[in-house]
Amino acid sequence: MAATFQRARNDEQRAVRSQAILAAAAAMLEEMPVAELSLNELSRRVGLAKSNVLRYFDSREAVLLELLQASIREWLAQLATELPSAVRPRAGFARRAEQLAGAIAASLAERPALCDLISAQSTVLERNVSVEAITRHKLAGLADGEALTGLVRDALPELDEDGAWKYLVAIWVMTSSLWPHARPPAALLEACAADPRLALHQIEFPATLADYLTTLAIGLHARAGG
Repeated sequence: MAATFQRARNDEQRAVRSQAILAAAAAMLEEMPVAELSLNELSRRVGLAKSNVLRYFDSREAVLLELLQASIREWLAQLATELPSAVRPRAGFARRAEQLAGAIAASLAERPALCDLISAQSTVLERNVSVEAITRHKLAGLADGEALTGLVRDALPELDEDGAWKYLVAIWVMTSSLWPHARPPAALLEACAADPRLALHQIEFPATLADYLTTLAIGLHARAGG
């Protein structure tokens, strides 16, 4: 049963309402893709009128943008604990690049809601929000980007800051593209099963992402004269 809230009267209560909205949105993304999450259903689950939800967030997209940021922070915290043991510092560059890419791809594959949000970020989530909301999001993204590039350079110190930033951008762009392609509609799956010639249309997300990131890192290293 959806919770029923009284009107928030101070900053602490407003923070509780905001977190309840985000928690409900996160729970919904465990059940459905971003495209199916509606503000009406979110409001019903939180126990607030839609107009009251909009007191805390500009739009459905603003809720999901905030949820994306929270999910990124959780993911980065996980990576920070996993990468030191996943990437062996005494290995050669190519091997470390492979280990780093594999760990990143596996960790993203374990977070389907995050991958779905990343896929929708530029085409959906950033399209119906206020200037203030997008500014907060992008500034937070810069801080998160610095954290991620730091992790990349810890694993691959041969890459300079520019190379590590290119690697970060590639994580986002590749995930955004590969994730939906790795989840084709039922008709395509049926067609691929019936006709072996269509097998190349089937993409396995973590393996493909890891392969592309490894190739990129080796290319960046070679271009830098490594």
